[in-house]
Amino acid sequence: MKISIVGAGYVGLVSGVCLSAFGHDVTCIDNSSEKIDMLNSGKVPIYEPGLEELMAKNVALGRLHFTTDLAAAVASADAVFIAVGTPSRNGDGHADLQYVHAVAADVAKALTGYTVIITKSTVPVGTGDEIERIVHETNPKADCSVVSNPEFLREGAAIEDFLAPDRVLIGAEEPRAIKVMQDIYQSLDPDLHPLVITSRRTAELTKYAANAFLAVKLAYINEIADLCEQVGADVQHVSLGIGLDSRIGKKFLNAGPGYGGSCFPKDTLALLRTAQDHDSPIRVIETIVGINETRKRAMARKIERAIGGELRGKTIGILGLTFKPNTDDIRESPALTIIQALLDKGAMVKAYDPAGMDAARSAMPGIAYAESIQAAAKDSDALVIITDWEEFKSLDLKALRPVMKSPVLVDLRNLYNPAQVRESGFAYHSVGRS
Repeated sequence: MKISIVGAGYVGLVSGVCLSAFGHDVTCIDNSSEKIDMLNSGKVPIYEPGLEELMAKNVALGRLHFTTDLAAAVASADAVFIAVGTPSRNGDGHADLQYVHAVAADVAKALTGYTVIITKSTVPVGTGDEIERIVHETNPKADCSVVSNPEFLREGAAIEDFLAPDRVLIGAEEPRAIKVMQDIYQSLDPDLHPLVITSRRTAELTKYAANAFLAVKLAYINEIADLCEQVGADVQHVSLGIGLDSRIGKKFLNAGPGYGGSCFPKDTLALLRTAQDHDSPIRVIETIVGINETRKRAMARKIERAIGGELRGKTIGILGLTFKPNTDDIRESPALTIIQALLDKGAMVKAYDPAGMDAARSAMPGIAYAESIQAAAKDSDALVIITDWEEFKSLDLKALRPVMKSPVLVDLRNLYNPAQVRESGFAYHSVGRS
């Protein structure tokens, strides 16, 4: 099939590359000529393991293209994916749909023949209805269907998630639109990777409901971790004990500094606003959003206690700036809030991250950036692990101890065995463990 994807950001680029791997002829469209030039030169503007190699393979096979010419790409397409950003709107927390609406109008002008318009962006319930209205208002003669096909990609594992998904959710009611969607995903074994066909509004809501539920699990285990510290229990054993229950599951039960990233913060907030607008508030999610916000600054207070209660004039080495490993994404990362809280209390901060420092430099110009773990630890009063990158799981503590001003390790991801760290001569502080 000939497929066009409007938006060559994280979701659009990963989707485009993977759809071309399915054998489709895919054109990724973006209004940034700089980004398109980069892609046409074989470079990817994001950090995602395996993406550059898979992109190069499908470009070489002649089935993956990049352009700024939306009209030409849409005119020849059987299906058009909308994959532009939907950030939180300033002032009220609703999803900002201005880019989705603008693309819908541009796509409408370029349509020729029957085309399926597919929303890949995360959008509130009813957005498909509005896209349909915009398309037919812009081009009354348009022959098209509007479908919801939300993404469920984990940064750092996005290619695997797309090529071998838990499920593919399709919100469509017209038989010919459903047929096109089935053709798009025909490479997937339906027994292993089921296509779930539902109404458009149901699909839109399911995306938000899924992300909000995962956020609930994360916030819940963090609350349990705090209780563990007070009563002398071990949150990792609690997590294992409840996670082995098949009704609960083990994933998203790791205590830490709070959730971040491009999805959970904005999606939980957008779900809250949608629920409030429909006079059906979701009290659980309202509470979770508050818990997560206070969680991050609470981690700064944990660091303060770890070095004796006074941060002013102290140097803190930070390991990890991205919201999770295997990505360069620092959006809503707990590290941003924690570092700002440390700065507010007079600390000096040196940070190291394997992939996120370029993005962090513009967001946090007031800190020092180290080129290695050793450099972050040098002359520090404490070393703090915020992101669980693989290379932070095997620190050479015996080599780090002599270069630090004070051998204090604050492990906000519970990567280490407390007894072993203390045997290396460190004061060790983790989350939810006495």
